[in-house]
Amino acid sequence: MKFTHIEPPRSFKVGHSGQEISLSHVADLELGHNEQVTLKTPKGRELDIVRKNWGYYVTPSLNGRLKSFGWRSALVASGDRRFVLLAAEDQLEEFHSYLKAQDMKVIAWLDEDELVLANQDPEAAS
Repeated sequence: MKFTHIEPPRSFKVGHSGQEISLSHVADLELGHNEQVTLKTPKGRELDIVRKNWGYYVTPSLNGRLKSFGWRSALVASGDRRFVLLAAEDQLEEFHSYLKAQDMKVIAWLDEDELVLANQDPEAAS
């Protein structure tokens, strides 16, 4: 693992005009194959990210460990762009307010048990 603290942080704006949000890029983290980092919130929620030789697991299981830490996962649309967002299950009102302000829509909640993939063959999806 290689950690690089960015000082001073790089600041930039994102979001729709009139609803822009300032972000600060504070660090870079480079993982080796089969290395994991865990992001933690003050409330004890966790989010694991694992690097593999083919790419990344960017979340733990959506309907298992991630959900057990109080996260909801959603596929969200903003115009022609798509994002996977995680929302704290006790802050869904704030999440929906954010989506409305940014003109975003939930396409699907990815952690719902009713979500069944039509084709479960990973080769067919590529």
